[in-house]
Amino acid sequence: MVTVIDADGLLLGRMASVVAGRALAGEEIAIVNAEKAIVSGDRAYVLADYYRKRNRGSREGGPFYPRRPDHIIKRTIRGMLPYKRERGIAAFKRIKVYVGVPVEFSAMERESPKAAHIDRLSSPRYVTVGAISTNLGAKY
Repeated sequence: MVTVIDADGLLLGRMASVVAGRALAGEEIAIVNAEKAIVSGDRAYVLADYYRKRNRGSREGGPFYPRRPDHIIKRTIRGMLPYKRERGIAAFKRIKVYVGVPVEFSAMERESPKAAHIDRLSSPRYVTVGAISTNLGAKY
């Protein structure tokens, strides 16, 4: 059975740590609405940081950093797994990330971990992962 997590309004790091722990425990997880996950912080600072990460690899030949929202989330989750060991590889294969909601998950009940929520009214300084992926071409 697949657990469907809706990333809309969830903090990226907190969501990634919850998902990594559950995947290591053996759960199969599908994350939908990847472009609506949130990275907290000043918009200019966050975009500059991701721009630096993305373009560092193009000059030196690596390491490469993803550009698409679903790949950014998957890379963040991978950083919280022992991805070079057998159990980390198996856990990483149990995680699927989607932009939007695929047809096969539209009728399923979606979960939203309480530990990953942010109060948007008390913390107005955030950027969505979708905005990060579309603004990576601009220099900050």
